[in-house]
Amino acid sequence: MTLAAASLEPGALAARGASRSDSAFFGHPAGLGWLSFCELWERFSFYGMQALLVLYLSNWLFLPQNIGHVAGMEAVRRAIESATGPRSPQQLASAVFGLYAGFVYLTPLFGGLLADRVLGRTKTVVLGASLMAAGHFLMAFEASFLVAIACLLVGVGCFKGNIAAQVGDLYPPDDRRRASAFQIFVLAVQVAVILAPIVCGTLGEKVAWHWGFGAAGVGMLIGLFVYLAGRRWLPPEPAPTPKADAAHPGSALTRREKARLALLLALIPVLVLSIVGNQQYGNAFPLWSERHMDLILFGWQVPVTWLQAIDAFVSTATMLASIAFWRWWAQRRREPDELTKMGWGAILAAGGPALIVLAAGVADATHSKVSLVWTLGYTLVNDLGFANILPVGLALYSRAAPPRLEGLMIGVYYLHLFVGNAFVGWLAGFLETMPGREFWGLHAALVLCSGVLLLGCRAAFGKVLADEDPPKA
Repeated sequence: MTLAAASLEPGALAARGASRSDSAFFGHPAGLGWLSFCELWERFSFYGMQALLVLYLSNWLFLPQNIGHVAGMEAVRRAIESATGPRSPQQLASAVFGLYAGFVYLTPLFGGLLADRVLGRTKTVVLGASLMAAGHFLMAFEASFLVAIACLLVGVGCFKGNIAAQVGDLYPPDDRRRASAFQIFVLAVQVAVILAPIVCGTLGEKVAWHWGFGAAGVGMLIGLFVYLAGRRWLPPEPAPTPKADAAHPGSALTRREKARLALLLALIPVLVLSIVGNQQYGNAFPLWSERHMDLILFGWQVPVTWLQAIDAFVSTATMLASIAFWRWWAQRRREPDELTKMGWGAILAAGGPALIVLAAGVADATHSKVSLVWTLGYTLVNDLGFANILPVGLALYSRAAPPRLEGLMIGVYYLHLFVGNAFVGWLAGFLETMPGREFWGLHAALVLCSGVLLLGCRAAFGKVLADEDPPKA
């Protein structure tokens, strides 16, 4: 995530101001269309690979007869087991998946530094896209698995934060189109999340694993081509961060700003708990579904990866429903602040894994597999709540951070996804040793606790995060 989002040269500011008259893409600058379409293909490649990863590792690559083919894997396994104890293939797969899913939210901090200090955003995005494409194609070879993962992690780090920063740089600071621009940008991601498991997942499960990974690589190459084709509509590069400011980022902060920063940092562990039910949908849930869910539909075996496509479709609908609801609410009464939305969102999201507690009870009582309807219930309840957690938290950290540290604090916000996914990977290891009702009940309890803590923080420290000049009644 960039550290110099608010540090632009006069020429760059003029260019950004001129974007107000650019409305070629549904009332927005043409650059938004190119960046959104590029992000669609990058997320297609990312989620296509991620949909297959834990299934590929647990059902093939980490089996005793195959794991020896992976260069360097024995050292990685020893490192993981030194902290967790011996791991079965499924437990090792969940741990590796959790570490990968977490590190993709840590590397953007370094990608932002590389863009700010050395290459600039455009070159860093191109480098990231190229590394990601290479990583997807390297997944076709068992021996190069760890090299592929390294390329993907570095590539995502270079790409993710910097392309999002370019979306913001299309608009001057007072342009109210910025919020809707990010909604359009996120909707492009949602389209990719729907398509990726269907295309890459079907190829990987029904044809061969490497076909699925290859399709993800092709998608990334398309995204890179789109980005290069739209370069003339991209925003200008920001000026480098002055070394003195970078060395002493807190030197000019007020007491109120320091208090806000302390509170935003203290919220990270609470946010970690808020995401465990949602993030387990891509880790433990497909493994549990393979064993306990009836995936036969009209005589055809539904690929497990399609469950993630269902989630993506539902999450798109719930995100739109949440946006519409809060617009309707704001027209009739005062809209609640971010912490209140996040707290109640987490309490609602806890109902997702709680429903799987019931499903696991049905499976145990009947000694049979449960209906796909439980998947729909899990994702519907979880996504309704989660629509008010992750994006609302991003808005909170963007608003409450001091302007000169906004990019850095957004990177800090993503740290809860890094820690949370590593934690989820560790929790998924209990899937083999805990009864399903206890396993999913633990997740429901953790998410519920996060909601209570968020509402408690709102009651105790809400004034610290409130706007400087709240609207008059």
